[in-house]
Formats: sequence, structure tokens, C-alpha cells
Amino acid sequence: MSRPLPENLETFYLRTFGCQMNEHDSERIAGLLGGLGLRPVTEPESGDVLVYNTCSIREKADTRLRGHLGEAQRLKREKRGRLVVVAGCLAQSRREDFFAEFPFVDVLVGPQSLHDLPRLIAERLQTGRRTGSFRERTTTWSAQLPRTRRDGPSAWVQIMTGCTNYCTYCIVPYVRGPEASRPLPEILQEVRGLVAEGVREVTLLGQNVNAYGREPGFAGREDFPALLEALSGIAGLVRIRFMTSHPKDVSSRLIRAIAELPPVCEHVHLPVQSGSDRILAAMGRRYDRARYVEVVAQLREAVPGVALTTDIIVGFPSETEADFADTLSLVEEIGFDGAFTFIFSPRRGTKAAALPGRPPREVTEARMAQLVALVQAQAAERNRALLGTVQEILIEGPSKNDPAVSKGRTRTHKTVNVRGAFSPGELVKVRLETATSTSFTGTPAT
Repeated sequence: MSRPLPENLETFYLRTFGCQMNEHDSERIAGLLGGLGLRPVTEPESGDVLVYNTCSIREKADTRLRGHLGEAQRLKREKRGRLVVVAGCLAQSRREDFFAEFPFVDVLVGPQSLHDLPRLIAERLQTGRRTGSFRERTTTWSAQLPRTRRDGPSAWVQIMTGCTNYCTYCIVPYVRGPEASRPLPEILQEVRGLVAEGVREVTLLGQNVNAYGREPGFAGREDFPALLEALSGIAGLVRIRFMTSHPKDVSSRLIRAIAELPPVCEHVHLPVQSGSDRILAAMGRRYDRARYVEVVAQLREAVPGVALTTDIIVGFPSETEADFADTLSLVEEIGFDGAFTFIFSPRRGTKAAALPGRPPREVTEARMAQLVALVQAQAAERNRALLGTVQEILIEGPSKNDPAVSKGRTRTHKTVNVRGAFSPGELVKVRLETATSTSFTGTPAT
């Protein structure tokens, strides 16, 4: 069969912004482009098709994209026939005016329309017109598309997409649509295939994984704990991770599944966003501080040693010093193993974007510095408490800085650098010797 693209299009450069779901989507984009006969390159100067898989959750991602698109415009001027593709959430949210602002972009494609990418490229080449595709709901699951997976013993598996929580600050429901769950047999089939390829650990992805199977009209009767139980029966799958969880949907059955199913890892990413009940209500989070603390207590009672990470927003509209103090006191009370901290970023089309009373930038930045210092101090303290213990790590590969050192992760998702050359996918018992707030060094335990 003849190659479907002209001879001047031989390579593609792919840059990904944002979350794990975007990274997972990029594996599918790479698979689709590979199916067109394009080969990947690591530098934009070498790419004939420049693809930017975008995020619209934070303003910072928008700013970074603008810089990359400026470079793409220059590269396109330098080489006739070079194509620029913008995919993902920002393409979906800005589809009305994106071409007007960036007229050199050839193709726009939203996250629910990635399967249209080969057709869109063909249309651009045949007609000379810029083109795009955007859907409000998922019609084609990522597993139905070709995939170029990252090397290593771990893989991402999409179990659902979208969100129907409509937190007032969040753009996700508008760019990825309502919650939709994949049928359990399809997930099992995909994971069995990955294990047959050598994968030992999967991370289940969804905007709110513990809402799996709850939407009206779902073809199956399974919920998230049932899915975890089914996956735990797959021979050769030694670790199961998942993200992200919404506190309001953490059930006693889910906690029991984490405690009792051997492959399910003892790590829960549980975004809290704020420690102030007033701010939580303004965010539309549908739980209060007391409920969050109760969920954490239940997790720690059932799963000794569980690692908890979180997301926290600073500077939400009308946040006062008292509200921020509530956030600090919650962080002190919980003792997180890590946190992704963000300054509030208004997203066009969300309710919070129109709310008054955003704290001054200098106030927000000072609060952020105080929060980050507290989180890092707590994480370092929790890690130091593990020194001298023996932990099982799954080897991911050699350290980037020293090939004589291997890098892996504990079941609680903590990074460990261990002296010795071990194979990716190998499970190694390691005695932890030094610690920072984010990682450990250790030696093989005898």
C-alpha cells in the first residue's frame, strides 16, 4: 500500500502539556501518526508535522504553549509544507477563536476527536483549508486507537473520561464532556494484552475514577471497587494504581479494596483544594473539611502506611487570611506525603472566573510560598521516618544521572535510587538510607 502522505512529510515532533490523561492521549496521537508513516523526532527543528497536545486547566500551560507556537510559526516559515497541529483541551475550549489568533495552525482536534486526526491532516493537504474536529462526548475510546507506548514496565489505562461535578473553577467538564465509563470486559482485555507485552503495573486513569460505572445508562453493572477486584485476578499484574479520586465518592468498599486486594497499591491521590469550608462551598466541591478528615482517618485505619497526596489551590476568589489559615491547619493535621499546589487560574466559561475578590498577586504568592514550605517539610519528615526500612521497589530503568544506579518506585509511589544495574520490571527489596522530600537512595537488602 502506498504511503498516504507526500514525500516532504516524513517526521513528527510531539510536545505534551498537562496531566497523565494528556500523556496517555499523546501515546495514541503518536500511534496514529506512526500509522501514517511518520517517524518521531525529539526536536521541533527536525519535525515535518509539529503537534502540541494541550492543557487548559491552568494559565501557565496557556503561556507555555504560546511560546512553543511562536517557535512553530518560525519553523513553518523556514520550511514550506510543514504542518502545525494543536490537539487536546485548549484546542477544544478555544475552538471558536483559535485560528484567528494563530492563523499558521493547520489542524485543531479536541480530546474526544483524536481518532479524526489522520482524516483532518488529509483534508488539510487536499483542500488547503484549515480544519478541526470537536466532540462533546466520547465516541471512540483510546484503546481502540493505535498506540506508541512509553518504554518500561508501567502503562496507563483509561477507564473513563469526562466529569460531571462542575467544580466552579474547573474547565474539564466543558472540554472532556460528561462522565463516561468503559465496559469492564474491554478494560480487562486491554490490561491482559499489556501484561502479555511485559507490563507489570498499570495506572487507571479518569478525571474521577471512583465514579466509574455510576453514570446513567452505563452498559455494565460494575463500580470501581468491582473493577479493581477483577483486575487483581490478572496473572502477572503485580501493581495497580489509580488517579484521580474525588473525596465525596470514596466509599467504604473502595477503602476495603485498597486494603485487601494485593496488587492495589497503598497510595491515594485525594485532592482537597482548600481547608476552608467556606471556600470549599464556593468551589462546589460537595464535601466539607470534616468529611475529608473522616475519609483520611478511614483510609489510614484500614491501610496502615498509606501515602496520601493532594491538590491545593491558593488565592481562590474571596480567600481571606482566615481561609488560608484553615488550609494550613488542614495540611498540618493530615500530614500529606506530597501536594500539587496551584495559584488560582480563572478559566473562561467557568463560574469562578466571574467571581470577585481575588487576593492581590503578592498576597497569593506569599501564601503559596508558605504552603509549599509546609508541604515540603512534612513530606521530608514522613520520608525520614522510613529510613532504615526495607521497601519493595519496581525498577523503571537506569538513573538519568548515573547508569550504575537504577530508579524505581515503592508501592506508595515514592522514588528510590538504588545502587546496581537492575532490569526494568524487576522487583527489588531495598533498604532506604537517605531521604529528601521527594525521593530516597538505598542499597539492595540482603
